[in-house]
Amino acid sequence: MTPQDRLFPATLMPDRDWWHALWPDPDGVVRALRIGQGMTVVDLGCGDGYFTAAIARQLSSGRVIGFDLDPVMLEQAQAACEEMPNCDWLLGDAMALSRLLSAPADYVLIANTFHGAPNKTALAREVAAALKPSGRLSIVNWYPLSREETTVFGQPRGPKTEMRMSPEQTRTVVEPAGFKLEMLVELPPYHYGAVFIRTH
Repeated sequence: MTPQDRLFPATLMPDRDWWHALWPDPDGVVRALRIGQGMTVVDLGCGDGYFTAAIARQLSSGRVIGFDLDPVMLEQAQAACEEMPNCDWLLGDAMALSRLLSAPADYVLIANTFHGAPNKTALAREVAAALKPSGRLSIVNWYPLSREETTVFGQPRGPKTEMRMSPEQTRTVVEPAGFKLEMLVELPPYHYGAVFIRTH
């Protein structure tokens, strides 16, 4: 099985132009999700490093670890962050996260890929194992609008309609893994951020 075969469905990195149009202020997203100084943050499924770079810019103290299954994406992310000394990189399967990290993290961000995880509660449980006590997991998801409604540059964008998850659906699959929803953040026009705190 190649790495490409193991990628979550519908989570290939989108065209950079429309991605920038959809997320014109990645630094603002990072601030809204309360990623703060001194943290060790894992950008799980970091893709080309768009949010990894934004996290690195926010952390004058602390580190960000870009984590992805696709070596080509990881190379692109490294190139995007080459001027930033507070970035580390890990190639691997998200279901091995706790075993691949050298020490527990303060925060794990999963942006725009959680909807494609084959077993979402198992993934959340693996994230819990990779976090410090009271660590946080933040999931950025598309609202469950029809794909035809979520347009960028006049074209429908994002995952298939049936793959999208409401905040309540996300909470239902994440909380059994040892988390409690701490806050919901609106990320217009089409996304929300669900921030969970590890409870055990």
